Amino acid sequence: MYYLFLLFIALSSQLFSQTIHSSVSTYYETKNFTNSIQKQDAIVYGVGADIHYNHSAYKLIYEKGDTATKQPPLQEDLQTEKLFLKYVYKFNDSFEINFNYINILNDNIAITDGGQTYGAGLTYHKEGLVANFTQFYTDYEDFDTYQSDLKIDYKTKVKGVKVKLTSIIKYIDIDEENKNGFTANAQDSYLTAGFKFHLHHSGYHFGSALYLGKRTFAIMDDGSKIQHHAMEFDRTYAIGVGKNISDFVVRLQYIYARATELAKKQSDVEVSTTRLVANYKF
Repeated sequence: MYYLFLLFIALSSQLFSQTIHSSVSTYYETKNFTNSIQKQDAIVYGVGADIHYNHSAYKLIYEKGDTATKQPPLQEDLQTEKLFLKYVYKFNDSFEINFNYINILNDNIAITDGGQTYGAGLTYHKEGLVANFTQFYTDYEDFDTYQSDLKIDYKTKVKGVKVKLTSIIKYIDIDEENKNGFTANAQDSYLTAGFKFHLHHSGYHFGSALYLGKRTFAIMDDGSKIQHHAMEFDRTYAIGVGKNISDFVVRLQYIYARATELAKKQSDVEVSTTRLVANYKF
């Protein structure tokens, strides 16, 4: 997979002089875990590129995380590396298709190490409405997951303010191939709903998000995040602000989530995430 990563970067560099509204980005996250019997705090950072060329768009994100764990019960700190790829082809102003790929390159303490996700979807555009359906399949050594995402965006403008409303439904089905501690206490399937709200005016951004309903082993953020540890989330709240500065966009986000650690049925685990994102458009 490292060779694929280098190949994608090389391809992107060849396209830079021919692209329209493409971007490169980086983000830095701090996480704090409350009531967890396994984790204490974490630092996560990532780099990515979003390249648009003719009718195609290529998106890549490489993410690395370091998490301090409680020892015992764990014997070492957690280290993760993940690769996210997405390709979009636009047929016309109404239809486009997307293909997703995720690889958990490294997880030194979880049985989901090496897991791979494949996704395919269709998007329909019509007068401010954008509807996307994407089907994901994740192959882990001891179990598989099937996730169906339906997302609808509505975009409008109110007195010069750009408004975007988003609704999301996720259905997750777990197929246990071998008995394991990760899925032993999980449900067979999950249904969760999300709602997002975004404002953009005079170079300023404001956004908020809400997820309700239980989920575990979920793929999030249009295939750019994956929850691959045995944590069953039942609610998530997020808020963020941002500012355009020339060709840069800087955003600060705060995300709160509540979960149950499935292996020991440890409930009321709280995860607080602060994320700083910098994006350069060209």
